Amino acid sequence: VQLVESGGGLVEPGGSLRLSCAYSGFVLDFHGIAWFRQAPGKEREGVSCISSIDATYYADSVKGRFTISRDAAKNTVYLQMDRMKPEDPAVYYCAVVFVLGGSTWYEAGEYDYWGQGIQVTVSS
Repeated sequence: VQLVESGGGLVEPGGSLRLSCAYSGFVLDFHGIAWFRQAPGKEREGVSCISSIDATYYADSVKGRFTISRDAAKNTVYLQMDRMKPEDPAVYYCAVVFVLGGSTWYEAGEYDYWGQGIQVTVSS
């Protein structure tokens, strides 16, 4: 199993950025693929998740600004980030969970595999 993030970089406040997570080693036998982020000195937090049937979930802090989607033909999950704010900069990770059980999607400890992370910076 492998997940590789791309698309990070520098964006101005109010701007947009799209992250990609290319995954391999599995196709449909997963529960969810999520984006997490971790800023310096803070805990890793769940940003958004998409399930194998394309149900989507968002943290309150990004709801209405970020959109998660999946291209099954390309084995890629996207995170479209619009109207970015100064509190959005972090290292963004994608991760996959195969069996979530009774936990919630934003519990980082439940995820089985992680990408290497990619830096997102918001600055004018």
